[in-house]
Amino acid sequence: MKNQTDLSIVVPVFNETAVFPELLRRITAVLDSPRLSSAEIIFVDDGSRDDTLAQIRAASSKDSRIRYLSFSRNFGHQVAVSAGIEHAGGRCVAVIDGDLQDPPELIPELMAKHAEGWEVVYAVRKKRKEGPLKRLAYFLFYRMMDRISDIEIPLDTGDFCLMDRKVVDVLKAMPERNRYVRGIRAWAGFRQTAFPYERDKRQAGEAKYSLAKLIRLAMDGVTSFSDFPLKLCGYIGFFIAGMSVVGLAYTIVSKFFFDTTPQGWTSILIAVLFIGGVQLVMLSVVGHYISRIYAEVRQRPLYVLKESSDRH
Repeated sequence: MKNQTDLSIVVPVFNETAVFPELLRRITAVLDSPRLSSAEIIFVDDGSRDDTLAQIRAASSKDSRIRYLSFSRNFGHQVAVSAGIEHAGGRCVAVIDGDLQDPPELIPELMAKHAEGWEVVYAVRKKRKEGPLKRLAYFLFYRMMDRISDIEIPLDTGDFCLMDRKVVDVLKAMPERNRYVRGIRAWAGFRQTAFPYERDKRQAGEAKYSLAKLIRLAMDGVTSFSDFPLKLCGYIGFFIAGMSVVGLAYTIVSKFFFDTTPQGWTSILIAVLFIGGVQLVMLSVVGHYISRIYAEVRQRPLYVLKESSDRH
């Protein structure tokens, strides 16, 4: 690869007008480190509707180390991360969120761990500065994933990491459309190590991950790396079938040995509604897996570029 840099820093951003000036200042300070002979920043604008892109353009025109990609619409955080990784040219690639909850000043420390021979250095959140319900939800999700996943995905990790070029090349070669980057990073293997840190509060603006987006990300993670939900449908089906056999046996024994028969339509209605509800839930689980298959078969591109610093 021509003019390969030592480090590429991938930063997905979406409507980050309030944060961007401070984000730019802190990340360029990392690039000015004497330990880096060459580095670049790749901002990935995920269809921002404010003037985030204008600020990125201005910064890129003043500093040749700053590159950017701009999507034609909002394609989602995981797609933005994947696009940045795809266009990164560094021997190492760091991924960091654009809200400054992950301190850019830690990137040189991640690089120091890489210099020790680790090919993936992923940051582990030892403390989060978010609401108690959100912290509890994250805590439970990561531990559930640890129990049901087909691979070992480190607990309490996000996308903040540093990867060697050989790992980046593996991630670029993975074609799936529903991206769960921290999962495919773990799946890739290589020598990986944790780097504990304390996650900061968002510097300004509003959180971009709504409850619906968090649930969608969780579902992508579960269905990408576990078939446990499908197995659970089978377990529930066997349990209900077993209970129905028990109920049938109870009815027969009551009729022929005690000359009584269970009366009333209420219990029958409840049983029918319960079984119908369970069936719909199971269909929903199966349908989610089928929709993922459909997305892969269509082979639509992950994103559409409206503009980039390489061609505009």
